[in-house]
Amino acid sequence: MASNFLQSPADPSAVPFPRLPATSGVHPQVGFCGLGAMGYFMARNLANSFKPQLPPLLVYNRTAEKSQKLLAEVGASAVKVAESVHQLATECDIIFTNLGNDAAVTSIYNEFEKALLQSPPTKAKIFVEMSTIYPTLAGDLDRRLSSYPHTHFISSPVFGVPLAADKAQLFIQMSGDYRSKQEAAFLLVPAVGRKVIDLGQNVKKAPTLKLIGNGMVMGMNELLAEILTLGEKSGIGQQAVYDLIKEFVPAPGCVYRQFRYFELLRPMHDISLVAYGNKMVNNLFDGSQGFSIDGGIKDASHVCRLSADLNCPMPAIDNTRRSLITARAIHQAQVVEGTQQWDILDWSSLIASSRVAAGLNPFDSKGTVL
Repeated sequence: MASNFLQSPADPSAVPFPRLPATSGVHPQVGFCGLGAMGYFMARNLANSFKPQLPPLLVYNRTAEKSQKLLAEVGASAVKVAESVHQLATECDIIFTNLGNDAAVTSIYNEFEKALLQSPPTKAKIFVEMSTIYPTLAGDLDRRLSSYPHTHFISSPVFGVPLAADKAQLFIQMSGDYRSKQEAAFLLVPAVGRKVIDLGQNVKKAPTLKLIGNGMVMGMNELLAEILTLGEKSGIGQQAVYDLIKEFVPAPGCVYRQFRYFELLRPMHDISLVAYGNKMVNNLFDGSQGFSIDGGIKDASHVCRLSADLNCPMPAIDNTRRSLITARAIHQAQVVEGTQQWDILDWSSLIASSRVAAGLNPFDSKGTVL
């Protein structure tokens, strides 16, 4: 299945595996399932990297309009639209999935299994799961898929916001079968992301690190919301507090170098601190342009569950989850009244919880005090 046709990473350390030797005349068919806020950009960049070396990327999305939009953007030489999940599973050698939640992942992989049962693979087939899921689900998918001949599963969630996906600057983690990781990594870097970190054979490790990293970001957002609210309530003003934050970014490298993996997350952390602070200060809470609050609550719930399963309390994440749920409750009440400003909330709107507790307007820092 291996090929050396694709562009190599500019930084040799970006992929922690040796490239597999080229196999003359062998061009893998690659598929992608899930064209959401992240998946659309990932699939687009992947498809563009294939031209003209590899066959068009075969894509599937529950909402067919998104597949047609991608086809219109990159052209038939880069993308082919699959009519079903069954087609994706049977025609592709490597299938990437990026979906919204555990239920969607389970549903799609149930359909993959039906296809594998009807048409058992006769050569290597690799499933690369890139969603943010609970680690035990990755283990379950690995166990189920590995029961089929020639079938391999790796977990490979990504760090980054849609803007990073658009710019192919995602940070990619991988765990699972070593050779499968080799195959997938050189398709993804530099086309989709800037770096891969290998977390070994246990497929639960990559989604675990993903939740830890997300916990760091959401805990940072909770603290950010609290100090901006305090700045506003004190009369200093949240803009002055935000300006102070920007003076500390980027953070000193020594803060990160103490931690093996978080040094790699430093660019994401610094950008997030400034970007989410800007959203909070300027009330930019349109979730259709960012990360939805439902996704934030799902991730926070996963981190809380992980901390409970491991007997490792994380009160900052408990507080974050409460703030996210509070913000969503306020928004849903506005939806009932017909007074909402946005149909979907961005997860940075968790500041609404701190504002309301301080007697301020939840979604408008310059609005009427409650």
